[in-house]
Amino acid sequence: MSSRRTAVVMGSLVAASFSTVLILSGTAGAQDEGPASGKGGKVVDEAPSGVELTTLLPGRISVDNSSEKTAITATVKNEGTKDSGRIRLLVVGFDGLVVKSVEGCSAIAEKDLPEGSNSGFACPLDHLAAGESKSYAVDATYDLGKTGKICLPVQTGDGKKTFWQQGPVPFGTTNPSPDAPATPLLLGTDNEPAGPGGKELPRTGPARELLPLGAAGASLLAAGAAGLWWSQRRSGVREG
Repeated sequence: MSSRRTAVVMGSLVAASFSTVLILSGTAGAQDEGPASGKGGKVVDEAPSGVELTTLLPGRISVDNSSEKTAITATVKNEGTKDSGRIRLLVVGFDGLVVKSVEGCSAIAEKDLPEGSNSGFACPLDHLAAGESKSYAVDATYDLGKTGKICLPVQTGDGKKTFWQQGPVPFGTTNPSPDAPATPLLLGTDNEPAGPGGKELPRTGPARELLPLGAAGASLLAAGAAGLWWSQRRSGVREG
């Protein structure tokens, strides 16, 4: 075999090995989030016939202990047999979890945020075909000295109906690691800060701020509100 041909073959092998490393590294990174979950999700208003909308959040996220930054993948799915029509996904933060940005989405004005929340983004979708899903990269911060919750409602494009709502569902840990570079948090777990008195979490708003799961949510439904927690005076969230 000529030296030139040998060099080409060796170069191809190196490139193939490099590609394999990249694929394996990418897979490992994706697995860090754990399996996606619809935990805390519920149907609110009835969707059109053949449309079945749900959402997914990672089962695990990681918070940098120095910067408090974290990344979350929010996914909306149409598990039905027909196109969804014009809809929007909202990504809303509560307590210690503050949503800083959502790729391709617009910030919700402070005056239009749901009661008890601190941040939110609206992600309009012209349509979501049957069996299809769309994922959004969410950048957030998490104050590990507090509880932290996220909420994903799926609404009509004009916000008058909420077909599905996941949360507000907590991310947290009962085994904090303040000396580690990052703290892993699990979906559906109330956060327990490290240090003396860690079980006494700060209260930063209405009691538990889980309006959709309590009497406040029920009263909103009885009054004919569009969603479980979307207050009547804030139901008209502007689209970006």
